[in-house]
Amino acid sequence: MSHRSMLTAIVIDVPGEQHADEVAFWSGATGKDLVRLSHPEYHGARLSSTLVLLVQELGEGASRVHVDFHTDDVDAEVDRLIALGAGLVDRLADWAVMRDPAGLPFCVVQAPPGELDDGPAITWP
Repeated sequence: MSHRSMLTAIVIDVPGEQHADEVAFWSGATGKDLVRLSHPEYHGARLSSTLVLLVQELGEGASRVHVDFHTDDVDAEVDRLIALGAGLVDRLADWAVMRDPAGLPFCVVQAPPGELDDGPAITWP
C-alpha cells in the first residue's frame, strides 16, 4: 500500500534559558513573528506554504537543529527511511524519533488529516 510524506519543519531545539533569545533571533532573521503554539514549548512561523520554522524549548539536552517529516503512515515512512540507512531511536504514539546515517536526529510525525492530500507530498509505493 502506498503512503505519502513531505519535509515540513525545521526545528531548532534549545535549553530553556536560551529559548527567548532564540525566538527573538529567528523572528528577526526570518522576518516572521514566531508565536507560541498550542504546545507551550514551541514557538513557530510558516516560512512557506509547506515549511514551518519551530523553536522548541528542551527540558534537557544540548542545542541542535532537526527536521520533521509529516506522513499519512508513520510505520511505512519509518520502514522506508530505515531501508535508506536511518535508525529508529524511539517510536511513540503518533511519531518516531530517528537518526540519519551520520547520527543526526529527525522526526517522522503523523500528518494532520488532509495536510498531504492536495499538497506537494511525495507518494511512495
